[in-house]
Amino acid sequence: MDPRLTAVAEALGRYFDGLHHSDAALLSGVFHPRAIYASASAGSLTHMTMDAYLPMVAARPSPASRGEARQDRILSIAFASPVTALATVACAIGEKRFTDLLSFVSLDGEWRIIAKVFHVDIAATEP
Repeated sequence: MDPRLTAVAEALGRYFDGLHHSDAALLSGVFHPRAIYASASAGSLTHMTMDAYLPMVAARPSPASRGEARQDRILSIAFASPVTALATVACAIGEKRFTDLLSFVSLDGEWRIIAKVFHVDIAATEP
């Protein structure tokens, strides 16, 4: 297997773990410090730096603490170059269903997320 694929998949595993446990320290090792977080799901641009995003993650109750089953999966990983990749993933937190486009860069032999652009839907509830 391509070692780049293995490295990005391992980074995605840490990403999913960090989200499930609301572990900002773990996520800070997956995201590049200058990464951005962005979405237009609400009809306007949401844009944050890691200085704003990671404390927000740390402050929320974790899906693990609420006993939520993990619903995360890698949909695709594509390489644009030896040092650039795009991963499309899906995960859930509560009733929110996320599709994340995660742009990775490899610097000093480490793959890190430089941009998270996502869409979120609210799961339908049963009557």
